Amino acid sequence: MTSDPSTSWFEQARFIPPDAIFALTAKYVADSFPQKVNLGQGTYRDANGQPWVLPSVRKAREQLLTQGLNHEYLPILGLANFRNATTKLVLGSELYAKQQHQIATCQSLSGTGSLHLAGLLLRACHGQPKVYIPSPTWSNHHQVFGSLGFPCESFIYYDPETRDLDLQSYFSMLDRAEPNSIVIIHACAHNPTGCDPTKEQWREIAKRMKERQLFPLFDAAYLGFNSGNLDEDAYPIRLFIGEMGMEAGVCISFAKNMGLYGERVGCLLLATHTAQAATNTQSMLEMLQRSEVSNPPGFGAKIAAQVLESEELKQMWYADMVTMSDRIRSMRKALYDHLLALKTPGSWDHLVRQSGMFGFLGLSPEIVVKLREQYHVYMADNSRVSIAGLNEGNVEYVANSIAEVLKGN
Repeated sequence: MTSDPSTSWFEQARFIPPDAIFALTAKYVADSFPQKVNLGQGTYRDANGQPWVLPSVRKAREQLLTQGLNHEYLPILGLANFRNATTKLVLGSELYAKQQHQIATCQSLSGTGSLHLAGLLLRACHGQPKVYIPSPTWSNHHQVFGSLGFPCESFIYYDPETRDLDLQSYFSMLDRAEPNSIVIIHACAHNPTGCDPTKEQWREIAKRMKERQLFPLFDAAYLGFNSGNLDEDAYPIRLFIGEMGMEAGVCISFAKNMGLYGERVGCLLLATHTAQAATNTQSMLEMLQRSEVSNPPGFGAKIAAQVLESEELKQMWYADMVTMSDRIRSMRKALYDHLLALKTPGSWDHLVRQSGMFGFLGLSPEIVVKLREQYHVYMADNSRVSIAGLNEGNVEYVANSIAEVLKGN
């Protein structure tokens, strides 16, 4: 008996447009223009525009190969020494010593996998509470939590007039948020705006969240990469968990700060109030992980653990993060200086107030299209640019392109 060719199990499947950033990269690759510039994808590039394998990572990889690397399954929760070293790194040695037995951990598929696993766990424990997501944000936040059935509500994070954090809007959301809801928090280097709260503002945000019984879920994709100082970048996480005594989730990725993009190295941390709660939570993570990926990939996690457990390699890694953050900071300033020298219409001070991998230019979608079609400068539709894609060879061209389009030439 043959199946009816006029019907299909996938009759109801609808076409989904490609992911905007990956589609933009594909357009860039297909472009034959010699001076094309890719400022779309959030990956670090060196001064020559090439991918950079961190010296600390290269050395760790060499050591692993010398030691005799195997390809056995990892435990369901992942590599134990990687999880422990990551927890100590994020919390700091003092807080780790106090609360390590109240932390549940699970190795994950980078930041996206951490967020998804956190969503699965929170859904299993609390049903589907509302998830408050800043606007703008990383585009995948809505997809991850929406696909899990969570009701998602955006709140205004950024003021396009001042081109800065809209703190009053943030506070307004916190004051009206439904108790026992989840709030997505960019731990540092907010994507796409590059605007982070000050320490005083973080303290007020934490205070209001605690009063409203809201659950902070940190997306920590840029620890150490933002300022070059991991302790500085982890400040809000340690504030909420340590000083404020709050339960929280931390979704950690080593894609950016170790350059392990394709290895999918991440870790989910859940800070609980008791050791028993941590034990129970970890058992649930193990069950959820088993049904999702069975067990996580090993190679990248072994590299990260090698770096984190060796004082020599860890110090090398700290220096590598300074190298990356310093180059990005210098390119941010160079773009700003060129825009001013060209008397580019508008104010550009916001560019140097921002931090992290991205710059949020504040250009209209129409201007972005003109830059792409006329000058072959590729950026996200919301005018987010990867500052890491700039170098001495293209920053003047990019600035000139922006100036020409804004002047109407």
